[in-house]
Amino acid sequence: MSGTTASGSGRTAGVPRLSSGGVNRWTVLIVLCVSLLFVALDTTILYVAVPSVTEDLRPGPVELLWIVDVYPLIAASLLILFGTLGDRVGRRRVLLLGYGLFGLASAAAALAPNPQILMVARALLGIGGAMIMPATLSILRQVFPDRRERAVAIGVWSAVAAVGAAVGPVLGGFLVENFWWGSVFLINIPMMAAMLLIGRWLLPESRGERNGPWDVIGAIVAALGVLGVVLGVKRIGSGAAVVGPTTLLPIVLGVALLILFVRRQRRREHPLIDMRLFARPAFGTSVGCIVLAMLALVGLQLIAVQYLQLVLGLSPLETGLRMLPLVFAAMAAGLTGSKVLQALGPRAMVSLGFVLTAAAVLCLTAMSAEDRPWLLSGGFVLLGFGFQSTLFGAYESMLSEAPAEQSGGAAALGETSYQLGAGIGVALLGSVMNAAYAPGLAHVGGVTEKASRSAAHSLGEAYKVAAGLGPAARAALREAARDSFVRGLHVTLVASAVLLLVGAGIALRLPRRAAESTERAEAEGEAAQAEGPAAGAGRGSGEPARATSGR
Repeated sequence: MSGTTASGSGRTAGVPRLSSGGVNRWTVLIVLCVSLLFVALDTTILYVAVPSVTEDLRPGPVELLWIVDVYPLIAASLLILFGTLGDRVGRRRVLLLGYGLFGLASAAAALAPNPQILMVARALLGIGGAMIMPATLSILRQVFPDRRERAVAIGVWSAVAAVGAAVGPVLGGFLVENFWWGSVFLINIPMMAAMLLIGRWLLPESRGERNGPWDVIGAIVAALGVLGVVLGVKRIGSGAAVVGPTTLLPIVLGVALLILFVRRQRRREHPLIDMRLFARPAFGTSVGCIVLAMLALVGLQLIAVQYLQLVLGLSPLETGLRMLPLVFAAMAAGLTGSKVLQALGPRAMVSLGFVLTAAAVLCLTAMSAEDRPWLLSGGFVLLGFGFQSTLFGAYESMLSEAPAEQSGGAAALGETSYQLGAGIGVALLGSVMNAAYAPGLAHVGGVTEKASRSAAHSLGEAYKVAAGLGPAARAALREAARDSFVRGLHVTLVASAVLLLVGAGIALRLPRRAAESTERAEAEGEAAQAEGPAAGAGRGSGEPARATSGR
């Protein structure tokens, strides 16, 4: 297959044939966006239910982090596996299986009687999500070969992702307030049942044409590497010593496994990921920007929800409504992203998006124990617009930089970067928050050392400990915990802003104009066709042996 794009023609050589040929590409986009909406919704819908889950199931601090984080981590670990499986057996087939597993896992999560079963159910949700997510970007790249149309499609796609992630707390707040925390999972069941029917009816099947064995061992090595790194970070965040068997050892093993994975992919004739994609500066830079953006903000979002509920005393529904400005701003950024990209170019769009988001985060350091709704609303508007502009520009550049025949691998990398950044962000910024919060609870008048240690785990735990104390000690502990949480929040906001500014600097490696990478890809494709089949047969691993035109 050829990765060349016929600019402006809406046709690309090497696009896989859709077996249901008559389905309009915009109809396909709608189905993909609805699929993405469910997966994105489940990423954040649990946030406002965390206090209720803590009260009902009483998980420990590490268990609570895993309940929240295991879903994106499992999904990130398996995206490459299911993305390549879809290329071989059919993306729609894997997608429909993902819908079924997602629905069953949702039922298990809703009825979980203890933290362990809830963690397992969330892990199964991650597997279902990993089966669903690769289809959204890989099919989008194939059915929208024209870059301008694809930019519009990515704008809609990113707006839907923003809506799903940001509406999650609103919907979750409504359900928790009117029912119980398990209802945030039950709503997935009718949704998945409907999508099974709609997907079978409307979504055309598509397959890639890359042959060769499916590297299951490589996918397992990558998954274990990711889990090892994040497990070590989580243990550090829960107060364990940095140098220890449960912290440094998993991190070292995880990094070693990831290095082994990269070397394995470079040696294989049919790799899961063609590592030569990273030789393209715009591709590697885009992936790095996605990771940094998610790392800086997703963990912060979880902490912000706790601030709204536990410090300001808002209900779950009120918490969700307070975050609506972020939703609307992110939607606006996604829907206008194509025009902004054409006006500014990828480099300026992504860099300015990072800077705007960092400015919004620094403005939010003015938050205190007192409610300041206008400050929060303004900060969330800047945050939503800047963050979504960054993600839009990075995703568009990444997909446009990758040749069409490698869209499945590129999509898997993009989604893996998104989920990996989110998972590590929760762990990393949670660790920063805990490190800044705990010292303020060391010496509180009238509170025993044992009670202080328990209160230092989290603000929610401090409130529980305070409930069992006398009036004076209760008031002192609640005030100390609240003040410590706000100070920790400020430290975490500054750390997030630093990460965002680093991202702005990295984004300067992107092309100035949206056309630059497309023109380079076309030139490379024309050169490859001029070389002829004999030259193509001698290429290294991951390259197509011949060009297939007219598909």
